[in-house]
Amino acid sequence: MPQDALTLLHALCWTGSAQPSTFTLDWLMEEDSMTQRFERHCQQVTVQPYREGFITSAELSEEERAQLPDEARFWLREIILSGDGVPWLAGRTLVPESTLDGPEAMLSQMGTRPLGRYLFSSSTLSRDFITIGQIDGLWGRRSRLRLSDKPFLLTELFLPAAPVYSQLSQGK
Repeated sequence: MPQDALTLLHALCWTGSAQPSTFTLDWLMEEDSMTQRFERHCQQVTVQPYREGFITSAELSEEERAQLPDEARFWLREIILSGDGVPWLAGRTLVPESTLDGPEAMLSQMGTRPLGRYLFSSSTLSRDFITIGQIDGLWGRRSRLRLSDKPFLLTELFLPAAPVYSQLSQGK
C-alpha cells in the first residue's frame, strides 16, 4: 500500500474538469494544520517516513521545478500519515537546500513527527497557494509554503480511508 500510494501521489493530475464535493473541497482548501484536523477524527496520528534525503533538481517533475527556486539540491521527505494505524495521507515535501538555513534546518530532521506540528508552531509560516489535483478518484493538493519567506513545496494525496471522503465524519 505505501509504495502504491506514493506512486499515485507522483501521478496526481493538476488539471481537469472534475470538482470535489463541497465537503471534500473544505478539506482540500484547509489552510490550518491538516495534522490537527486529522487528530479530531482519531486517537493517534502517526507518520511513517519512506524516503528522506537530498535529491538533485533532475529528480523533480517539471511542475515541481516551476514552483521552486532553481537550485542543485533539495531535501525530499516522502511519508504515509495514518490515523489510528489506518493510512490516510501520502505526503511529499521538497525543500530547496537554501531554505534549510537557520531554524528551518528542522525541516530535514522531522523523522516520524508530523510536519504540521512543526510548521504551525512557527509565526513565520505563510502559504502562497493551494492547487487541487486528482487521480483514480482520489483527491490531492499541492501548496507552496514559506518559513521566514523561504519556500518549499508540499504535495498531499488523501488515501481512500481518510475522513476527507466521509461526510459522516464528525468535527470537520
